[in-house]
Amino acid sequence: MKRWFLLTLALVLLLTACGGKTVPPPPEEENAPPADAPPPMPEAPAKPVDPEEAALQALLNGLSLEEKVGQLFFVKVPAENALEDVTAYHLGGYLLFSKDTKDLTANELIQKIASWQAETADSGIPLLIGADEEGGTTARISSNPHIRSKRFSSPGKLWRQGELEAVKEEAREKAILLKAIGVNVNLAPVADVSTNPADFMYDRTTGGDETTAAAFVGAVLEVQTRYGLGSVMKHFPGYGNNRDTHNGAAVDERSLDTFWNQDFVPFQSGIDFGNRHPLGPAVLVSHNIVKCMDPDLPASLSPEVHRVLRDELGFDGVVMTDDLAMGAVSAYAADGNAAVMSLQAGNDLVVTTDYRAQIPRVIAAVEEGELPESVIDTACLRVLRWKLELGLLELTEEGKLVSTVIPWG
Repeated sequence: MKRWFLLTLALVLLLTACGGKTVPPPPEEENAPPADAPPPMPEAPAKPVDPEEAALQALLNGLSLEEKVGQLFFVKVPAENALEDVTAYHLGGYLLFSKDTKDLTANELIQKIASWQAETADSGIPLLIGADEEGGTTARISSNPHIRSKRFSSPGKLWRQGELEAVKEEAREKAILLKAIGVNVNLAPVADVSTNPADFMYDRTTGGDETTAAAFVGAVLEVQTRYGLGSVMKHFPGYGNNRDTHNGAAVDERSLDTFWNQDFVPFQSGIDFGNRHPLGPAVLVSHNIVKCMDPDLPASLSPEVHRVLRDELGFDGVVMTDDLAMGAVSAYAADGNAAVMSLQAGNDLVVTTDYRAQIPRVIAAVEEGELPESVIDTACLRVLRWKLELGLLELTEEGKLVSTVIPWG
């Protein structure tokens, strides 16, 4: 009994000391995880910034709208004011045709091109200088006997003479000559498939099937890339047996399966090549109306054709129009806004003679909200990246892009 009394007394004293209340447990740490929760995952390391991409973005951010739009125009050399227009319109590049090289010696042509490049000193962004030097019927440079004793051979003739070896050897000579003159982009190879001598495009192809065309494209890309010469695969989505679009529209009635099984094969081969090399090719889009993709618009103005090229074939390089001055386009851009429509469709470079009228219309379309400036930015960034890949721009130790063109004068 005495023992029970002592225990009771001790309990009463303890409760009295605590004010008649039980002692609360220590407070739990705020937001503490449950006892059985797994340990927190470490934060993922920040993705490293590509210095070239950062420099490209900085260069883009420093350009005015007029300068960005000008970079998207790869134009025929005008008969007058070619030197002045380089800076007046902030042009992305000049395309040489036979009229621009006729009767000039190699040295005279070198000096002419160098004078254009010198005009880009203030902007620090050199020009693309292009030429259609396919060989055969389309030879803008080698057709001048003062520059080469005979024009380069057509793809078909080379293939019949020695297949890949003959193609590579002439591509090597071509690349050396063009680079020496100052040309940095060859609008070749022709990736079209044509096996019928009656086709308009036949003489500009190997004359073989899609496997032969893919091998030809790969050989030309390999050599031109090795010499730092830009390549342009044409004429997407494949010219087939369509008629000449210089004078009017050509409507392609073939099925989508035909394109996948035939016409796309050489282009896909070239796209895969570009994915493996730091200098990838560009793609030129034709003016053919390809009904299985877009029955209403020429391919060059069709968002759907460009979606197929980008999303289904996986091409992320520069896309350019065929010459917008061709008759096949005029009926579909009656308001004169062919360049605006081509950029809305997804092109990055606009090939045209009429740039003096088209550039202001593109600028106006952006200012009026008809064409988002983000479209211009995306295209301009691709063009600037291609110029970097071509070696026209280089990254300094300070992380800036500068021109590699040597001043002339």
